[in-house]
Amino acid sequence: MSVIKVEHIYKKFGDVEVLKDINLEVEKGEVICIIGPSGSGKSTFLRCLNHLEHITDGTIYLDDEVLDQMKNGKSLIKNNGSRKKKTAEMCMKLGMVFQRFNLFPHKTVLENVIEAPIHVKGKKKEEIMPYALELIKKVGLAEKVNEYPARLSGGQQQRVAIVRALAMDPEIMLFDEPTSALDPELVYEVLEVIKDLAKTGMTMLIVTHEMNFAREIADRIVFMDGGQITMLDTPEKIFNNPDNKRMQEFLKKYNG
Repeated sequence: MSVIKVEHIYKKFGDVEVLKDINLEVEKGEVICIIGPSGSGKSTFLRCLNHLEHITDGTIYLDDEVLDQMKNGKSLIKNNGSRKKKTAEMCMKLGMVFQRFNLFPHKTVLENVIEAPIHVKGKKKEEIMPYALELIKKVGLAEKVNEYPARLSGGQQQRVAIVRALAMDPEIMLFDEPTSALDPELVYEVLEVIKDLAKTGMTMLIVTHEMNFAREIADRIVFMDGGQITMLDTPEKIFNNPDNKRMQEFLKKYNG
């Protein structure tokens, strides 16, 4: 069963068409890595899935329900009060981790993690605290629960950002180049957390420039170029025998 389905997605910023006829189905428990050159629409695609950007045309389904449906920039969904509430509930099924950590600098690790469950989901502090502490421990930061972001490394901050998203109990995790803002020696610790998450059966879409990581973790690879999905296949096919010329050129640059 597909948990995400997009049909004929287009996205324009003014006269610039960033996404062009994107079609994709993601199965429950599947890990999809999205790769491609800068400016190919990868991050915009994730932001459209999470309703942070509105598509211009097309339909996005989440668990077989319409999340967004647009034609020529106008919504085909009656956007009344109950629909807004429904959309917000659907979006909470999606957790997102960005390139930048965006932690609250004036809040501790623990306070950052429990903020959204309390203020967005209405959880009581005593209800969410044990779960938050368990998640923090799982990513190896138990001794940092009372530290502020400024006293953490970039890798530690990104691990907190992942835990913060997981604390909302999402069904699907979206990662937008989660290691691009990190020093090379800190990349490994964040990728290990994502690998461990994949082992739990979490559905994930990951925009990444870490080709070895994508090869290891992905069930399927999406290659985007010029706002389009130009190749969609297994890691073996993508990396070992790509029949797409643009894909071949892209890999040559990464492989030297």
